[in-house]
Order: sequence, then structure tokens, then C-alpha cells
Amino acid sequence: MKKLLLTILSFTCLASLRADEVAFQLAFTPDVAIHPRTTYVRGISLDIWGENPQTSFNLGVINGSTGESVGFSWALLGNYAESYTGIQWGFVNYCERDFLGWQGGLLNISQGNFTGLQTGFVNYAENLKGIQLGLLNIAMNNPWFSEFPTKLATGFPIVNWSF
Repeated sequence: MKKLLLTILSFTCLASLRADEVAFQLAFTPDVAIHPRTTYVRGISLDIWGENPQTSFNLGVINGSTGESVGFSWALLGNYAESYTGIQWGFVNYCERDFLGWQGGLLNISQGNFTGLQTGFVNYAENLKGIQLGLLNIAMNNPWFSEFPTKLATGFPIVNWSF
């Protein structure tokens, strides 16, 4: 009975994919992959170095997400995204625009609006709305103590926040 339910669920998920979406991506590089880098992945990506727009679980050495992506990216080296909602875990995590969720690694960088939690050795957010935990925490939108307790400082060790 469990196998039957799992089979029905799998076919239902696959049937809900649009023509320009896939449930599975396997990539050696962005250009050496099962599907082109423009194909939307709604499922699982396993990559040495992959780069797709996605709503997926992404496991690899270097995980790239283009466009408005959602999911959980877990990388041996690093994750990068244009705009991301979810979790990025890797030694280096980078988001070019808006990030909503949790970045965890040695170096976490958000160039746009960051909402959520950054945990790492060095955390950087251009516009922080959340908490940073690490040895060095930088939130460019924070003034130096002038709006305490809602905001801490532009750069601060151990913990920094802005709400």
C-alpha cells in the first residue's frame, strides 16, 4: 500500500510540472548537464557545479540559482543566487539581490535586502532585517548605536541585528 501511494504521489508531482520544468537535474558544469541552465528545476539538483532557476533541494560542490529561486542549497564549497528564499549552507554563501531565510557558512554575503539569520565566521548584509551571529557581522544599513536597541552597529563581533 505504501509503494502504491508513493507511486501515485510521484506521478502526480511529475504530471504537475510545466513543459519548461524538470523534477531532476544532474550537472557537471552549468553547460554540461542533463538539462540546459535555463530549465526550471522543481525537485532535486545534484551538481558538481550547477546553475538553474529552481524550487528544489540542491546538493553539490558549487550550487548556483538564477532568477527567483526557492529551496535548500547545501554545498561543499559555496552557493550563489540572484534572489533566494530558503536555506543556503556552504563555506561561502552569496546572494546578489534579496534573500529571505538562513545563510550558514564561513562567509555569508547578501548584496541586497537580507531578511532572516546569518551564521558564520563573517556575515555581510547590505540591508539587514534580522540577526547575524559570527566573529564579524556587518550590516551596512545599521548606524553606530544611534538607534539601539532596534539596531546595533554597522560592524559588530558575535551578534548584530536590525529590525
